[in-house]
Amino acid sequence: MKKTLLAAVAATLSLAGLAPVHSQQAPVSAAGIAVIPQPVRLVPGTGRFAITPETKIYVGPKNEELRRIGQSLSAEIGRATGVTPPVVAAAPGKQAAGAIHLKLLAAPDTLGAEGYTLSVQPGQVVLAARQPQGLYLGTQTIRQLLPPQRTAGASLPAVEVTDKPRYQWRGMHLDVSRHFFPVEFVKQYIDYLALHKMNTFHWHLTDDQGWRIEIKKYPKLTSVGGFREGTLIGHYGAKVPEYDHVRYGGFYTQEQIKEVVKYAQDRYITVVPEIEMPGHALAALTAYPELSCTGGPFQVGQTWGVYDDIFCAGNDQTFAFLQDVLTEVMPLFPSKIVHIGGDEAPKTRWKTCPKCQARIKAEHLKDEHELQSYFVQRMEKFVNSKGKTIMGWDEILEGGLAPNAAVMSWRGMEGGTAAARQKHQVVMTPGEFVYFDHAQGDPSLEPLSIGGYLPLEKVYAFEPTPKELTAEERKYILGAQANLWTEYIPTTQQAEYMVLPRMSALAEVLWTPASLKNWESFKVRMQPQYQRFAALGANYAKSAFNVRQQFVPDTTKGGDVVRLLLDATGPQIVYTLDGSAPSPSSAIYKGPFTLSSSAVVKATSFENGQPAGKTTTTKLLAHKALAAPTRLASAPNKNYLAQGPLTLVDGLHGSLSHTDGRWLGFLGTDLMATIDLKKTAEVSSLRSTFLQKLEDKILLPRVLEVAVSNDGRTYKTVYTGPVEAAQSGTSIGEVKADWKKTKARFVRVTAKNAQPLAPGTTPQDTDTWLFADELVVE
Repeated sequence: MKKTLLAAVAATLSLAGLAPVHSQQAPVSAAGIAVIPQPVRLVPGTGRFAITPETKIYVGPKNEELRRIGQSLSAEIGRATGVTPPVVAAAPGKQAAGAIHLKLLAAPDTLGAEGYTLSVQPGQVVLAARQPQGLYLGTQTIRQLLPPQRTAGASLPAVEVTDKPRYQWRGMHLDVSRHFFPVEFVKQYIDYLALHKMNTFHWHLTDDQGWRIEIKKYPKLTSVGGFREGTLIGHYGAKVPEYDHVRYGGFYTQEQIKEVVKYAQDRYITVVPEIEMPGHALAALTAYPELSCTGGPFQVGQTWGVYDDIFCAGNDQTFAFLQDVLTEVMPLFPSKIVHIGGDEAPKTRWKTCPKCQARIKAEHLKDEHELQSYFVQRMEKFVNSKGKTIMGWDEILEGGLAPNAAVMSWRGMEGGTAAARQKHQVVMTPGEFVYFDHAQGDPSLEPLSIGGYLPLEKVYAFEPTPKELTAEERKYILGAQANLWTEYIPTTQQAEYMVLPRMSALAEVLWTPASLKNWESFKVRMQPQYQRFAALGANYAKSAFNVRQQFVPDTTKGGDVVRLLLDATGPQIVYTLDGSAPSPSSAIYKGPFTLSSSAVVKATSFENGQPAGKTTTTKLLAHKALAAPTRLASAPNKNYLAQGPLTLVDGLHGSLSHTDGRWLGFLGTDLMATIDLKKTAEVSSLRSTFLQKLEDKILLPRVLEVAVSNDGRTYKTVYTGPVEAAQSGTSIGEVKADWKKTKARFVRVTAKNAQPLAPGTTPQDTDTWLFADELVVE
C-alpha cells in the first residue's frame, strides 16, 4: 500500500521544527539509568548488583518456557559483560544470594499478560510477572540497564520498576514486495522489535512488484510473480522513467515462513501476514491472467505507484483462488488477524468489465465502491469460517465495512476514528507520523526516499487515540504501528537506517503513559541507545544530530524568526549567515533571532570540536512582502496547509517534493492571496513559483493575475497573463509578472487552477492540484 496524492499527509511544518512535547509529569531519571520505553514507575535505589562468574539465573523447575527466557537473558548479559550466567531450573535455596531470579506471580492480576516488576538490589535481582511474556519484556529492561557496549566487571544499578504497556498492538511493518530481504535480516528486524518491547510484526508479502510467499497449489505465483524484469532507476515521476533491466526477485518457502514465525514467537511477537486484494495484484495476475478483468497479458510491476489491473470481482474463479491461497497461508501464522490490504484499488477495469457489472446488478449493489465492499465481505466470511479475523487499510470503509473487520488507518486518523465509532477495532498508522519511508532529516542530506518529512521529534509527538472519541469508543483503538514501504529502500542497511532510531520514539509512544512522555528526557535516554545500536552493528541514522532550521514569519517584526533545533542532546549548535561553512569558532546559537534581510543560514552541531551531524542550509530571500500579513480567499487542502497563508511570504522556496511543508496545495480551486504591505510602497514586479508533477495531477496554473490597491477595497489589475507549460515530469515553474511602477499597499495575486483532466467524472477523480510557495513582491 502506498500513498496517492489526495490521501498523502503533508508535513504541516517546515523542515525546521515541530511543536515541543509537553508532559504532566517528567519521568524519573538517574545517572546510568536510561530505559526506552520509559517504564510506568521507576525508582532508583542505592548501590549496584555486580555481574560475576558466580552469578546464576534461577527459573522455575520443569518450565521449558522460563528456561528459554533465562537463556536469552544470559546471552544478553554475556554480550554486554563477557560473563554468561548459567540458567538453573530449580527453586533457589538460601545460598542463592547474588543471583537473578525469574518468577511467575500467583498474586491478583494487576499487570496483565505483558506487565512485570523488577527489583535490582545489591544482593539479588528479582524479575516477576503474571505471564512468561511479561518476564521476557522485563528482560529487555535488564538488557538496557547493562552497559550498551561490552564492559568487563559490569553491574546493574539498583532500581525498582513496575511496568506494563499502554497499548496492546505495538507494531512494525516491513514491505518485502518492492524489495526483497533475506530471512536473516527479517530475524534481525524482529530482534529490533523485541529490544523495543514491540509485539506485532506486519509482514507485507504480496504486491504489484512481487509475490513473496510460496503457495504450493499455485507455483507460478512465485516462479513468475516472484520476479520482475527490471526496476525503476531514481525517483518515480522525477524524469522520463528509466529501468535497470535486471531480473530481480525472490520469495520465502513455507518452511522459511515457519522458521521466521517461530523466531518471532520465541520473542513474544505476533507475525501478521498481508495478502493484498483486490488491488496491488499485478504480480499475481502476471502468473494467472485469467483472474483479471481483461485477460492480460501482464508483467510484474517494474515501477511504483498504483496499477489499474486488479482482481476481477465478477469472476468466481477469483474467489476460489484467493480462498485457496489463504487456506495455505493461514495455518503458517498463529495470528488471529489476517491482513487483506484492500487499499488503492482503482475501479477502472471494473467499470467496463461485463462480469463485474453483472455482479453489481445481481447483488443489487449501487456502484463499484459497493462491489469492493462485497468483495471484502465475501472474503471475510471465508476467513471467519477458519476462526480468523480480517484487517484492511482504511479504504475498506468505503461502500460499507465488513461486519467483523479491523481497520488500519493510514490516510490520517479519520478512518480509524470512524471505524472506532462503528465499534470496530483499529490500529492507527497515519502517514504523517509513522511512515518511516519518509525522510528523517533535510531530504538533501538523506538517502533517496519517496518524499515527506518525519523527524524523530514528530514521531515522539504522535498520539494514537483521537481526543474526540468517547471513553467507550477509545477502547477500540488497539494501538499503532510504523510502516516501512521499500520502493526506495533496496538494501538491509538502508532499512535499518530508516527505522532506527525512529523505532525508539514510537516504542515510547505505544508503551509509556502519555502523562510520562517527556521529549527532553527521551533525548537524554537516547544517548546510550545510540551506543547500543552501534554495538549491535546497526546502520542507524544520525539525522537527529543535524540542526533543524525553523523559520516562522513574524508579521510584527517584518521578518522570519529563526530557531535552530536538535533532536539529540549534548552537541553545541553554531551557525553562519553568509553561506560559509560553520566551525567551532562560529556564532553559538543561544536562542531565536529574527532575520529581515536575505541570508544563507548554515548550521552544524559540534561536540568535542568535531561535527556531530551534517551541515544544514536554508536560503532566505528578503523582499517587500516578507512576513507581510496575508489572507486567502479559499483555504488550502487540509493536508497541505504548511504554515498557512504566511507560507507564501516566508522567504523560503519549496523543493520538488510537495510534502516538504513549504507548499500550499489547492485541489480544484484557485489561489487568491491578498498581501498587506502595511504601508504604501512602489511595486512593479511579482515572482511566483508553482510545482508541476504530472503523475499526481499537480499542474501549473492557467493564468496569473495581479491587482493592487491602496485601501484594500478598490483594486486595479496591473498584470494578466497565461502561464506557459513547464518541462515534462516533476519541475518548478517560475511565473514572472512585471508592470509599470505603481504605489500600493495591498497586492492581490490570483492563480487560476488548471482545467480538470477528465471533465464529466467525479471531482475527486478529476480535479487538478495547484501548489504554490513564495510570492516575491518587488
